[in-house]
Amino acid sequence: MAKSLSVSVVSADQQVWTGEATMVVAKTVEGEIGILAGHEPMLAILAVGDVRVTLADGSKVIAKAEDGFLSVDNDIVTVVARKAELVSSL
Repeated sequence: MAKSLSVSVVSADQQVWTGEATMVVAKTVEGEIGILAGHEPMLAILAVGDVRVTLADGSKVIAKAEDGFLSVDNDIVTVVARKAELVSSL
């Protein structure tokens, strides 16, 4: 079985989405980044844009985020944004 990521997307006032995923794609100030299980620890500053979370069944959760950061450590991905909202669940 493939390893998964534990993902949390939170805004200043609420938890937007949390769960297990196979991939996270987010827009940072240095460009778009894709995170898979086993990714090296990192911290990135978010640019305004979508955070796309791919679930094990292939469906996607999309949240819009601005003014925040993304951290990766031991297959735990945390997106913290001043403003974030769930856009869609496909």
